[in-house]
Order: sequence, then C-alpha cells, then structure tokens
Amino acid sequence: MTISVFDLFSVGIGPSSSHTVGPMRAAARFVDDLQTLAAVDAVADVRADLYGSLAATGAGHGTFTAVLLGLEGHRPEEILSADLEARVDAMRATGTIQLAGTHPIRLSEQDLILRPLTILPFHPNGMTLTAVDADGRELHRQTYFSVGGGFVVSEAETLDATPRTADPQSLAFGSGKELLELCHRRTCSVGELMLAVECENRAEDEVRRRLLHIRDVMVECEKRGVSRAGYLPGTLRVRRRAKDWYDRLIAEDPDRLPEFAVDWVNLVALAVNEENASGGRIVTAPTNGAAGIVPAVLHYAVHYTDTGRRDPDGTAVRFLLAAGAIGSLYKERASISGAEVGCQGEVGSAASMAAAGLAEILGGTPEQVENAAEIAMEHSLGLTCDPIGGLVQIPCIERNAISAGKAINAARMALRGDGSHHVTLDQVIETMRTTGADMLAKYKETSTGGLAVNVPVNYVEC
Repeated sequence: MTISVFDLFSVGIGPSSSHTVGPMRAAARFVDDLQTLAAVDAVADVRADLYGSLAATGAGHGTFTAVLLGLEGHRPEEILSADLEARVDAMRATGTIQLAGTHPIRLSEQDLILRPLTILPFHPNGMTLTAVDADGRELHRQTYFSVGGGFVVSEAETLDATPRTADPQSLAFGSGKELLELCHRRTCSVGELMLAVECENRAEDEVRRRLLHIRDVMVECEKRGVSRAGYLPGTLRVRRRAKDWYDRLIAEDPDRLPEFAVDWVNLVALAVNEENASGGRIVTAPTNGAAGIVPAVLHYAVHYTDTGRRDPDGTAVRFLLAAGAIGSLYKERASISGAEVGCQGEVGSAASMAAAGLAEILGGTPEQVENAAEIAMEHSLGLTCDPIGGLVQIPCIERNAISAGKAINAARMALRGDGSHHVTLDQVIETMRTTGADMLAKYKETSTGGLAVNVPVNYVEC
C-alpha cells in the first residue's frame, strides 16, 4: 500500500515522534475506548507499563508526560505548547490527571512502571495500559506499539492477519519498481504520481492546501528556533546556537548569495531540531528526530533554485509529494523507527526523502529521483541511534544538518547522471532493514552504546 503524505508529515510536538507523539496518541486511543465502553467515571486507577526503548530513554524523550497528557485526552496535533506546559505543571503540582479531561484520578510520572530490559515481540517501543475500578476489577486493557513517525498500532491490530486485497485500478505502489512503472505508464513525475494517489481520497485543492499548511508549520518552527536563545532542557546544558547563527548570517548575507546556501541549510536544520529538542511544535518528517532535514532542503529548493524562486508554493507542494512517495516506501518496506533499525531509519530515511524532493524540483526524471533517494540512503547505512543522556540533542541536532547537506549532494549527483545505476532504491531499503535487524540493541535508541556511554553526561568544563 502507499502511505499518505499526510501520515508521514503530521503536526505534533517534540522531542520524539516515537517516544512522545506515539505514546500520547496511544493513551488518547485508550481513553477513546473507555469512553466507548462508558467506563471513564468508574476508573479508579490506570496502570501504565512501558517496555524496551520507551522505558530506557523515556525520561529524556518526554514519554512520561506524553502518556499522562494522552490519558487526559490531548492529542499532539492539537495541543499548543503553552497549554501543554500548563497541564504538565498542574499534573506535577497535584499528582493527579483529568482522565478524558473530566475524571480526576491519582497518577503521576513516578507511577509509571518501567521495564527497559523487556522487549515485547512486535516492536521495542511497547506500552500496556490497564484501567481498573475501585474494587480492582479490570475495566479495559490494551497494549500499543509506537512504531516510528508517530504511527501507533495496538496488539490486536498486530494479530490481524487479514490479507489486504489490492485494487487493480488503484495507483498505489509498494516498491520503487512499481513507482517507476506507474510513472512511465502515466507519463508523469514522481510528485505528479503521488498527487494522483492523494486525490483518490481527497480533492486536489485540499491536498495542496494541506501541504502548504505543513510547509507553514515547518517555517513557523524555523522562525521560533532562530528567535530563542539560552539552553535546551535536560542535564546536558546544550546551548541553543540557531539565534546566534541567524543574527550573524543576516549581517553577512543580506542578499542571500549562493555561496551562503550551505550555511542557511545548516541553520534551518539546527533551528528546527533545537525547537524539537525543547518540546516545541514540529512536523514529523518522517520522524521528530529527523524533523530538520526536509525543511532545510525545502528551504534550499525554494531559495536557491530557479523553480523555487518563481513559484515557492508550487515548489513546496511538489517537493513534499515526491518526498512523501519515497517515505511511504521506507515505512511500508522497512522502518522509520530508531528503536527498531537505528538512526539510518530516521535521518537516513529523511535524507532520502529530501533528496528525492529536491531532484523533483531540479527537473529530474523518475529514474533520477529514485537514484537521488537511493544515494542518500546508501551512504546512511549502519547509522546508529545513540542519544547522549537519552535526549534528542547530541548527536541528533547536528546530524540533521549533516544529512540535509547529504540530501542536496545526492540530488545533484543524480541529476548529473541519466538515472541508470547499479543499486536500486528497493535494494538499499532492504539493506537498511536487514542492517537494522542485525544491529545490536544498544545502538537502537536505548542510550546504552556508542556516544551515549563514551561521552560523560555530568561534567564540568574547564
């Protein structure tokens, strides 16, 4: 099947799509079930068991507060930063939550049960929620998996083996090969094919309007990032750099000269990911940990290409559609979860998507777009997820800037060729999947390997 671009690019909050956005959505779904059962008022307690990576790095990823906010009925695409902070402060002050927004129960971050060494069979990001009444009788119990990019599946859904029947008239594609075949059959670009796929479910005007809204949220995030100074939250005391960089770039490059393009790309990636690290409003692209790459390369496409300067709105729409087409393949055929395949699934997938988007804007053929996506991932293979202190800060923020540059280079390399290449996108996606399966768990968002153990968290600089 083809994952919608609006599932890959969704508005949420930082710092993590799999550890913040997903758990909040799962808890909100649990509350929806309680409301369907008319059981909310009978709930005396909710038990929350977090497994694997959610437990191992949940403290630094905002998982615990996300679960509580979800149990109150909040959703990441709706809650504003100010409201979030107010609710977190109130919950911490009282030790209670408002279940479904109306029913007070005693529950705090300290009440969550952490099982970092227990990995549930389906996915490393597992959580079980159980609601009981005053007599201890179970009212509802469900296990959820946060599988990356804010996507959530319940245990019941993982057990559903009903095969999906493909519609022979559908434009859906499940591989790079099928994508290219459809482009040739319709004589269209990758972005045009993805637009047709989206228009099977909604009007073209709505598709364009929603894509421009996603673009606008990305730009707003960037603007907040370059306006805020100080330190990011957490024990690392990471200083925000985007504002200082922005002030200097504005002074050095008032006319936006081409020789400063890389500096602006780095700045956008940095600004977006600093906002993400602080729990700000973000667009998963396709994850929060990799959220700066697509906006940074889109910034390049709009400001440093002829097409982008002539038609910035049309460029944003085409870019996001082509990027979404490639992102769908990673979500369907492999994984975009750092806890499952390492950072190659997050920044690697984002770089591949961004490279495809830029190649589309540069006038690339479907083969050149596919080649650009392949190049970006081929040189991200094996990338580990080892956040220091369990925070989405080091090496995550700089890694977004580096990978944005990689995406631009991949697109330009592909456009110099004729689209023919030895390694296909399908082959590199499969290689990423199997590499992730072979990767030791300590390199997959557990903060038990790599930089996370070789760089001390609490130290005094001299």
